[in-house]
Amino acid sequence: MPNPEIEEFAKMLVQQVRDAAIQDCDRKLRTDAKGSIAQRWRGIGHEADLQSVATAIIPDIVDNTVFQLLRAIDQGQLRLSFTASNGKMVDLPSDGLSELAGWYMGVPGWRSKHSHERLVDDFADLR
Repeated sequence: MPNPEIEEFAKMLVQQVRDAAIQDCDRKLRTDAKGSIAQRWRGIGHEADLQSVATAIIPDIVDNTVFQLLRAIDQGQLRLSFTASNGKMVDLPSDGLSELAGWYMGVPGWRSKHSHERLVDDFADLR
């Protein structure tokens, strides 16, 4: 059995990241949702091919989950640090200027800079 501190971390992770991502994705499924992701999902929602639908929504759902994790760190709900390969330890909320979620989702952001997998840039037409 994990110690109480690990259980506290588990509870915060599940509620502030997993549950928040599911709730946000559920909001995108509402018929009155206005965002670009919601509109894209509605557009593909009529496709009968499960593979096409899944291929389109999986990156959005993964990005939403990573965003929720970084938001929880930015807001101090998950107090995490990171030790870089050079041995330097950084306090993610303070050294990240509470901007980790923005740096991840931004354009260009961490996704486009570091990912080798597909992603949807909803703002590509604005550049």
